[in-house]
Amino acid sequence: MARPPRGNTARRPTGRPAGRNGSTRGRPPFGRSGAPGTPAVLERQPVELPARLTVQELADRLGVSAPQVITELVKQNILLTINQTVDFEIAAKVATALGFEVHEATAPEAAAETPTAVADRDDGALVPRPPVVTVMGHVDHGKTSLLDAIRNTRVTAAEAGGITQHIGAYQVEVQGRKITFLDTPGHEAFTAMRARGAQVTDIVILVVAADDGVMPQTREAVAHCQAANVPVVVAINKIDKPNAQPDRVLQQLAEIGLVVEAYGGDVPAVPVSAKTKQGIDDLLDVVLLVADILELKANPNRPAEGVVIEAKLDRTRGPVATVLVQNGTLEVGDIVVVGTVYGKVKALFNDRGKRIRKAGPAEPAEILGLNGVPEAGDRLQVVPDEKTARNLIQPLLQAAETAATTRGQLSLRALSSQIQAGEVKELVLVVKTDVQGSIEPILTSVQRLEEETGVRIKVLHSGTGNVTDSDVMLAAASKGIIIGFNVRAEPSARRLAESQGVDIRLYDVIYHLVDDVRKALAGMLEPEYREVVRGQAEIRMTFKAGKAGQAAGCLVTEGRIQRGALARIYRGREVIYDGKIATLRRVKEDVREVTAGQECGMTFENFNDFQPGDRVETYERELVS
Repeated sequence: MARPPRGNTARRPTGRPAGRNGSTRGRPPFGRSGAPGTPAVLERQPVELPARLTVQELADRLGVSAPQVITELVKQNILLTINQTVDFEIAAKVATALGFEVHEATAPEAAAETPTAVADRDDGALVPRPPVVTVMGHVDHGKTSLLDAIRNTRVTAAEAGGITQHIGAYQVEVQGRKITFLDTPGHEAFTAMRARGAQVTDIVILVVAADDGVMPQTREAVAHCQAANVPVVVAINKIDKPNAQPDRVLQQLAEIGLVVEAYGGDVPAVPVSAKTKQGIDDLLDVVLLVADILELKANPNRPAEGVVIEAKLDRTRGPVATVLVQNGTLEVGDIVVVGTVYGKVKALFNDRGKRIRKAGPAEPAEILGLNGVPEAGDRLQVVPDEKTARNLIQPLLQAAETAATTRGQLSLRALSSQIQAGEVKELVLVVKTDVQGSIEPILTSVQRLEEETGVRIKVLHSGTGNVTDSDVMLAAASKGIIIGFNVRAEPSARRLAESQGVDIRLYDVIYHLVDDVRKALAGMLEPEYREVVRGQAEIRMTFKAGKAGQAAGCLVTEGRIQRGALARIYRGREVIYDGKIATLRRVKEDVREVTAGQECGMTFENFNDFQPGDRVETYERELVS
């Protein structure tokens, strides 16, 4: 088999960065005038950077403070502490943003090395580790079925009986060797983590259905893999179907730049059936072969470093994070910094819900003991004590706060002003509608506005259903705006949009939608109102309530619920009511508001058709200045 491209080259250090007291060769001279840590002259100063160095070392080489470097990293959605490492590509972006002309060091430096660099360079300390595999592909092509087939084939009956929880990652054993699979929602999560500097995947299994062939999400997945320089193994699924055409799939893949070995390329392709389990063993053998070529190694005899796969707030256990250990060994009792939170590891659980004492390289584990909920992609680092942990996250918190205040929000209203000033020549849209038939007339109407205004309109994505987190992530990455017709935004998508500065506009009349876009492009948009979610509650029971007819017994799960507030009732994802809360009672007394964690009874204006399991969401309409 041909040698695939190496993935995640950032984790293989090729240079030896100087320590804080090491060589200063390549460091530009600075004057004493101006603000501390800033160049005394305006022209770009040359600086030479190695392939890999810590945040503190980067700050030392640039002659600026570590918080300044961290601030620039935060602007790129990368949260690192001063002792964590960055590769040349990220360091160069930071240095360029701070006004430096960057050159990569052509040879390793003989200066003092960090303990991490010494440990990782010591061949005796490095041992082979399991490959980390992500499964990607188009929706309905069998990603989940393939993962289930692999798990059921390779997990013994005794182990399967112990699977009590889903932690977003699991390990299987093949020929006495382990493979770690990341059970992610798809390429959106893969890209989001990669955008935050979290390179976690060694190999991608691209699932393509033999009957459907290459689809839009297949193309997106291939583009993401190529951008990340991660080796791909193609799994041609559903070969048991009568209308399967695996040869057509190989040809379509070649057309989008993924040339398989059968066509003279270096990408292995394996025909499989998740339904009959045909080809599963062959697929796993190929994954191990690719892993052998990559020569994946890590040092288990050092403090752990890793990345968060997913995290949540558990009502009984508190903040819970699933982490993938990338180097070193994580043990119960370790003090860890994870993004902007920290804590002492009180308990570790493996992918089968079993308590463990430690987790080694490429091993997923669920950890308890953090003082907050981290984000997917946050980096984990073991530190000596809690004081060190607090000192490490302080500049991160300050930098995140600074970045939040300076981050510009792209909205239709802001866009209108920028168009007037001649600063914007393109409008990027993500369009979501309730039915497929609404998409074409909306796109046709919007794109006609190009001729009227001279501003190019680029529809990045269009689809049906409510606005989701992945829509917001797509708009944020492309500085786009989300337009919705006869749909709602999921609560989590609203929160994400607010934090990322993404504008979501929802309409129920096409004319109003097109008119708003026209006014924005013409630079005369009317004042904008946005919806702000104030509280959520779950209906647990219903009971009679005198003249009001029917009342809902609820538990407030988030925020606060106020009497007279605008409210929607969801049944699943469908909105069954949009109106106001008429009455609000707690322990038989009328109250003005009820907060999260409390039970209450409420009635709604002119509506009684709710039932247990429905979800109540209250909101306000605020004028956007």
